Amino acid sequence: MRIIGTQDLDAAAQAIEGGELVVVPTQRWYMVCADASNARACDSIITGKRRPSGKPLAYVAPSAASCEGVFTFSPEASRLAAAFWPGDLALLLPWKSPDDAARHAAVGSPALVTVDPGILGDLAARVKVPLAATTANISGDAGPNDPGPAVTIEQVHAFIAASGLEVSVIVDGGVCPAANHMTIVDCFMPEARLVRTGLVHQRAISVALGTEIRTV
Repeated sequence: MRIIGTQDLDAAAQAIEGGELVVVPTQRWYMVCADASNARACDSIITGKRRPSGKPLAYVAPSAASCEGVFTFSPEASRLAAAFWPGDLALLLPWKSPDDAARHAAVGSPALVTVDPGILGDLAARVKVPLAATTANISGDAGPNDPGPAVTIEQVHAFIAASGLEVSVIVDGGVCPAANHMTIVDCFMPEARLVRTGLVHQRAISVALGTEIRTV
């Protein structure tokens, strides 16, 4: 396992392209990443996290423009992407091609898509394969003593030990300050629905849409 600085992202990109796992910081918390089209790598994350089957990893796109040929955007999805990408918002979007959906089963159909404004987004722009990511923590209902996803390198190491994952590279970004989730909006249905609140507030979503958003 190598610990690298944020200036050495090419090494992290090469590890992802080689089918390996990488842990990367965001303002929210550390994320474990893999090639979204590599079923073996993605399945190892899901197994290590004890993540329920059918709960997708996030598809981290390098830009909103890069998504246009891959996913179908409703008018509401387009408004949200324009308002909040890059940012702390993920959209559930339908694939344009069933073959693409099948090749990227770990990120779901519809896919959970985001464009990150920080180091994770930089990695998505550098890597030559589609990037999947999820929080560095064991899944499940958090108990009173559960610290939640890792926000420090020390907590990343504790997660790796608990999960048994073979991580090749950790990008050291210091302490992740926000310690909160992305907001998730379902744009697969005819009318957008708020799936999970997070750093992008429900009020901001409603303002961007021009109408009060309903929750799932």
